[in-house]
Amino acid sequence: MNKSELIQAVADNLEMPKATAGKAVDAVIENIKDALAKGDQVTLIGFGTFMVRERAARVGRNPRTGDRLDIKAANVPVFKPGKALKDAVNDD
Repeated sequence: MNKSELIQAVADNLEMPKATAGKAVDAVIENIKDALAKGDQVTLIGFGTFMVRERAARVGRNPRTGDRLDIKAANVPVFKPGKALKDAVNDD
């Protein structure tokens, strides 16, 4: 499912215009991004938690030349699925 399919599904489920559903989906995504940028985590009970983790600086290798590369430390977004989501995906 891509973003436009998600917007269509939201519009169908809530019986609202596609443009309104698009604004709602965009607003949710923006608010999650803003919270993560501030260092907060976003927990959606039954779905999962979005959070930011620090990745330490490390040494890598250029696969083509074998030269050493210094890779900077970075903050990376992470998603940890909740139990209900795991159960829904693994429902046999």
